[in-house]
Amino acid sequence: MNGLPKKRVAVLISGRGSNMKTLAEAAGGARSSYEIVGVIADVADAAGLNHAAALDIEARALPRKDYSDKATHEAAIDAQLKSWNVEIVALAGYMRLLSPEFVGKWTGRMINIHPSLLPLFKGLDTHKRALDAGMRVHGCTVHFVTAEMDDGPIVAQAAVPVLPDDNEESLTRRVLAAEHQLYPLALDLVATGRAQLVGNRVAYDNLGTSGGRGIVLSPAVGGDEPDLESLARFTP
Repeated sequence: MNGLPKKRVAVLISGRGSNMKTLAEAAGGARSSYEIVGVIADVADAAGLNHAAALDIEARALPRKDYSDKATHEAAIDAQLKSWNVEIVALAGYMRLLSPEFVGKWTGRMINIHPSLLPLFKGLDTHKRALDAGMRVHGCTVHFVTAEMDDGPIVAQAAVPVLPDDNEESLTRRVLAAEHQLYPLALDLVATGRAQLVGNRVAYDNLGTSGGRGIVLSPAVGGDEPDLESLARFTP
């Protein structure tokens, strides 16, 4: 990281926290640009809390039911983030829609991973909907969080093939493998400032000679793992 201090990142989860675990493991690398300083779950028994503890990451359960309303709940989350001196918030399977007021406090400093190639298939049941639509390519997206659900400017995407014999389970597995590779890469772009939110677009800097406006992982034909050797940068 050229001697620069690592960005302090907190992860918000609601369930098993597999992407959180992947981000934390990537943060352990010598060249990582960020560190995971805390995990917050809005579900008291979220399995990801145990993963965080096993990785010696401070974790807090802040269940929505413990607070009188949405605003009070989000105020508690915001206070916890500030107590950790968090610089970037990463949503990883956080299943609660955040208010415009909360999002506004973290504009340009909060990202999310969604299991589709946005703007296709916002919301839930993305893999089933991709299969029902007859898609031949599916994938995942990391984007900056805005007030509209799954609508923020895109940082990076990973594409995977939809195979002829795919079902929801097999497609889910393939996309999750892509998520686990894409999210640390995208978070690194944000943490190093190579991807920044400027207005309603993502501005990129120092991605190489192409000066590209985004990145995409190409499909791995017939396999469950995206081909990182096929990482492509593309220009406007």
